[in-house]
Amino acid sequence: MRILAFEALRAVDDRDAYANLVLPPLLKKARENPQFDGRDAALATELVYGTLRRQGTYDAIISACIDRPLRQVDPPVLDVLALGVHQLLGTRIPTHAAVSASVELARVVLGDGRSKFVNAVLRKVAADDLDGWLERVAPPYDEDAEDHLAVVHSHPRWIVSALWDSLGGGRAGIEDLLEADNERPEVTLVARPGRATTDELIEAVGEESALPGRWSPYAVRLAEGGEPGAVDAVRDGRAGVQDEGSQLVAVALADAPLDGRDERWLDGCAGPGGKAAMLAALAAQRGASLLAAEKQPHRARLVERTLTGNPGPYQVVAADGTRPPWLPGSFDRVLMDVPCTGLGALRRRPEARWRRRPEDLEGFAPLQRGLLREALAAVRVGGVVGYATCSPHLAETRVVVDDVLKGRGGEPIEAEWIDVRPLMPGVPAVGEGPDVQLWPHLHGTDAMYLALLRRTA
Repeated sequence: MRILAFEALRAVDDRDAYANLVLPPLLKKARENPQFDGRDAALATELVYGTLRRQGTYDAIISACIDRPLRQVDPPVLDVLALGVHQLLGTRIPTHAAVSASVELARVVLGDGRSKFVNAVLRKVAADDLDGWLERVAPPYDEDAEDHLAVVHSHPRWIVSALWDSLGGGRAGIEDLLEADNERPEVTLVARPGRATTDELIEAVGEESALPGRWSPYAVRLAEGGEPGAVDAVRDGRAGVQDEGSQLVAVALADAPLDGRDERWLDGCAGPGGKAAMLAALAAQRGASLLAAEKQPHRARLVERTLTGNPGPYQVVAADGTRPPWLPGSFDRVLMDVPCTGLGALRRRPEARWRRRPEDLEGFAPLQRGLLREALAAVRVGGVVGYATCSPHLAETRVVVDDVLKGRGGEPIEAEWIDVRPLMPGVPAVGEGPDVQLWPHLHGTDAMYLALLRRTA
C-alpha cells in the first residue's frame, strides 16, 4: 500500500495529476490482489491525502533535519520522506513501524544508498511529536501571524492572507477555516428533484451510514465508508455525488423571484454537470427547459452523460460563454459558475494549494468578468443571473460583480442585487448580504460564493 501511495504522489508531483483522479485506478488494480483489503485501501488513501494536505508543514520539518536546501533533494526522495513523516506525526502507526516501513519503501523505489538518508532523517523526525516540531519550525504568532498560520496549518502564506481578508475576524476564525481545509470532507449525495428522494437514498445506504443534509432538502450525507456506487439511484443517474454548497447554489437560483415568464434556463459553464443536472430536474418540474453550455467538448460530453434520463426538455452544447451562439435576452434564468482558482475546494484537492500562484488571479479575472457580462446580456429584462464560483477570494467574488455592474473594463450594466440569504433558509452565518459566501468550517461545504442579479434594463 505504501508503494501505491508513493506512485500516486509521484503522479501528482511529476505529471501535475490530481489525487482524486490518480488514486481510484491504482486502488482498483491493487484490489486484484486478494490480500489487499478495505483497510489497506483506507490506509493508502489516508497516506496520499494526508501527505498532500500537510506538505507545507512536513517540508518545514524535513528542512530542519537536513543539511541542504530542500530544493536540492530529489522529488522522489522528498515524497518518500513526506510519507514517512506523515506516518510518524499524522497517524497512529507506531514509530518503529513507520520508520522501518518507510526505509523499506525507500530501498525498493530509490535504492540502498538513499534509503540510508531516509532512515537518518526519519529518526531525527521521530525524536519529537507534531506539537514539538511546530514550536521549533513555525515562527511565533506575535512576530509573524500569517507565516505562523502557514506553517502550522500547511497553506501557502499568500492563501492564508487571502482567506483571512475574505473571512475577516480574528485568529480563531481563520484557524478554524485552515484546519477545516485539512480535514477529509464528507461524501454528500444529491437526490435529483422528481427523480429520487432523500428517503430512498437513506434507505439504500442504511440509516446507520447516512444522514439528511444539513441545509439542502435534496442532500444525504454518508458516514465514513459509505459507497455511493453501491446505490441504485446513483448508478441510474437519478442521484449523484454533489457538495451541499453546490446544491444550495442551484436551488437558490431556481427559487429567486422572477418577473414574468419562467420558461428558458441557461447553465453557461455547465461542466462537469452537477449543477446542470439539478437545474434540469427543477426546470422540468415547472415545465421549463435548460440549455447547458460547456466550452470544452470532452466536458460537454460529461454534462450530456450526467443529464441522461432527465424527464424534462434540455439540450447540451459545446459553446464558449464569452462568445455565445444564443441571442441576447433569450433566457429567464442564467447560472454562470465561472472557472476560478478553486481555493474553496482545498479539502477535496489539497494539491491545488501548492500549484496555485497569486498571478493566477490575473489570468482568471478577464474570463470571469467576460462571462458575467455575457450572462447578463443573455437574460431578459426582469430575469435573474447567478454568478457563482468555488473560491472565497475577494478578487474572484464581490470585486468581479462590482466591476461588471459599474462598467469597469466595459459599459455599465443595469442590474440590481437580489438578497440570496432568504433563498438559503436555515443556513447560519451567511453575512450581511446581499451575496452569500459559504465556508467549510461554518457550513461543512466547499467555500462556494453566490451573487444573484436581476436585469433591470
